[in-house]
Amino acid sequence: MSDNLARHFNLREDVTFLNHGSFGACPRPVFEAYQAWQLELEREPVDFLARHLTENMRVPREVLAAELGCGSEDIVGVVNATTGLNIAIQSLDLKPGDQILTTDHEYGALEKTWAFVCRRTGAEVVTVNVPLPLTSAEGFADAIRAGITDRTRVLFLSHITSPTALLFPVETLIAEARERGIWSVIDGAHTPGHIPLDLTAIGADIYSGNCHKWMMSPKGSAFLYVRPDVQGMIDPLVVSHGWTATSKEPGAKGAFGNSPYIDEIEMQGTRDPSAWLTVPKALEFRAEHDWWAVAAQCRDLAQETRARMEELTGLPPLCSPEFCAPQMVAMPIPECDPQDIHDTLYARYKIDIPVFRWQDRCIARLSVQGYNSRPQMDALLDALGELLDLGVTPGLRLA
Repeated sequence: MSDNLARHFNLREDVTFLNHGSFGACPRPVFEAYQAWQLELEREPVDFLARHLTENMRVPREVLAAELGCGSEDIVGVVNATTGLNIAIQSLDLKPGDQILTTDHEYGALEKTWAFVCRRTGAEVVTVNVPLPLTSAEGFADAIRAGITDRTRVLFLSHITSPTALLFPVETLIAEARERGIWSVIDGAHTPGHIPLDLTAIGADIYSGNCHKWMMSPKGSAFLYVRPDVQGMIDPLVVSHGWTATSKEPGAKGAFGNSPYIDEIEMQGTRDPSAWLTVPKALEFRAEHDWWAVAAQCRDLAQETRARMEELTGLPPLCSPEFCAPQMVAMPIPECDPQDIHDTLYARYKIDIPVFRWQDRCIARLSVQGYNSRPQMDALLDALGELLDLGVTPGLRLA
């Protein structure tokens, strides 16, 4: 990767930032566009929010829909994927005894969402343990199928998992779920901008993803996609001016002239929509810099670093390369105090990377973006080698 790419970001020069997967990082030109929208809002708030907001909000929907292979009336802007999934999940008509089938690799916030919904509805979560290492799409599908019963109402999967950075092959299971009358709800928080995404081809009933992570728009920009024939059951989390008592049948119009699905989610009181309005600029930046080519280089560097770490530790990987998120890898490390390692990496080496315990494994989750470099990977491996006493230099006390 070219060192020139780092100059496009506002990241601190004294920190080796290897944690793009958590919150992303916004390029300077995109951030400047974000600030320009905020300034326009402050210069004439009534004109911005009362006269032109509906028109302005439509543009990111249209541009993003073209990027993601779906209709512009099927996608709506939300502040993050957790919010989008909460809107959809809390709209589902679940009853006592209904089952939500999911895996042991899901994001903690959504596990809490399902626990909340189950407490309210009497439904229950059924968690499948995905066998590791993940080396077969059919093996993955078989593990999920084994959990399906006649009470399964929802299939909830991450497309790219947060703790383990696995790329789940979800398409076949989504198609099978539809055949069985099971709603498919996909957590795509890490997917947009990370891998090419065609929402129509994937076929999920509900899919929510972040634009502020790998698409590199500002924080507070994400989307909720709902298939047209499912949109009628979606209710907003916040009832405000966008809500209407009119029919939600296909072709119905909402309070602001869009579909009720769009208007009820989009118009929920006074808020700053600047991050969402900047999504077209983020896509423009990516196109100008041929970011899919950049991403391919990042993938190679991530996989090379993963292999080097495996050689250093002797620990097996969580998956074969085709099931690894291209730019994000979960690297098993020897038994340790993960918080101690995390804190010392930052305090002593100024390396920002998540280190945590997942089930019975200690993991360092590496993200590689266009501003990263091979010398930074060398610095990470040297630091971990020292702290984990892997034959580099004796380091910290291990738990």
